[in-house]
Amino acid sequence: MSTAARRRVCSGIAAVAVAVLSSVLPAVLGSVPALAHGFTSTAYVHLASPRTGHVRAELQLEYDLLVVSAADSGKDDPLFREGTAAFEGGDAAEQAAALDGHAGSVVAYVTERFGVTAGGTACVPARDGGFTIGRREGVPYARLVLDYRCLESAGAHEVRSGLFPGSEGYVRDSKTIVTYDLDLRSGSTALDSRHRSFSTEQSWAERFWQFFRLGAEHLLGGVDHILFLLALIAGSRRLREIVLAATTFTLAHSVTFVLAALGLVRAPASFVEPVIALSIAVVAGWHLWRVRRRRSHATDLETAGHGRLGLDRAGLARLAVVFCFGLVHGLGFAAALGIDQAWSWTLLWSLLVFNVGIEVVQLAIIVAVFPLLALLRHRRPVAGLWTTGAIAAGVSVMGLVWFVQRVLGV
Repeated sequence: MSTAARRRVCSGIAAVAVAVLSSVLPAVLGSVPALAHGFTSTAYVHLASPRTGHVRAELQLEYDLLVVSAADSGKDDPLFREGTAAFEGGDAAEQAAALDGHAGSVVAYVTERFGVTAGGTACVPARDGGFTIGRREGVPYARLVLDYRCLESAGAHEVRSGLFPGSEGYVRDSKTIVTYDLDLRSGSTALDSRHRSFSTEQSWAERFWQFFRLGAEHLLGGVDHILFLLALIAGSRRLREIVLAATTFTLAHSVTFVLAALGLVRAPASFVEPVIALSIAVVAGWHLWRVRRRRSHATDLETAGHGRLGLDRAGLARLAVVFCFGLVHGLGFAAALGIDQAWSWTLLWSLLVFNVGIEVVQLAIIVAVFPLLALLRHRRPVAGLWTTGAIAAGVSVMGLVWFVQRVLGV
């Protein structure tokens, strides 16, 4: 490639990158709060039957969200003041005391939105003990135990959850992860705004679909994970490379995903989220670095390749980097379901299905995007270099912006 051609390539990359950033970056930055804690919330419920006619529900609810939602619903301003002060003070005993002092408002809020039905008749709830405070994903969660008295003759139970709906204005949406050991059945399910109830008689296929759908929706709704995948695609020259990169990423995040479910690994969101953002910038920047290093032979990247696995040394190093970052992404996927306790072993099958949903969407994105880029690179190498350079530049900048924001907590 001549000096003039190289300058045209660089100018083209810059122009396209500016166009992409000017149109995409404002929208992405506007969605940053969606990636921050508090924009969505997860409630955790375990159901068991300690004796005939009774269902014991142990709920774990995000403390600050529970305070503001219950105070607003019950017009309980003292609960808001005391609960907020306890939250800001960070004292678990004071937080539990604030909830106990306004148990009427809090329990009323929860039982209006979470219920158990047996034989078509609603079970009657009663609070069992006081509130306790624990931590999940680095934030306080309130533990509430409810004893539901139900019809003794019922052969199945239905459970509904409308906790923390988006209509309240505090979160965009919430989901309730339920594990149960009822009616001689045990299993797990996930409830959200689209699926608010389930029966202990639900089929294997229904349970599979719920977690498969959650996994697919999580990847599609996770802009950072999609950008990481686009960075892999942009930096992959041949089908072999993207297959190896995607497989490496899948293996890595599956390892930490399962280990988190077993309670063997744990990392705070304050570490995981910035590293995920950094991984986006690094993987995207890797392609730009290789283009710059090859300079006048940059278009040769589209046909180069040798050595083990058909990759050069830089390609093998890229796989190692992808694997390391994939381990951290696995912790991010695990955090999507709040997996940070050893009891999550009971969810393992459902979590693997969740992972399958992620992989199917990931594969669909690769199938949709990579052939188009491969065709462009084959027929118009310079245009292919412009396009992949623009994608890599835009993704890298977004990753760096997110990294800074997450480190600073803004």
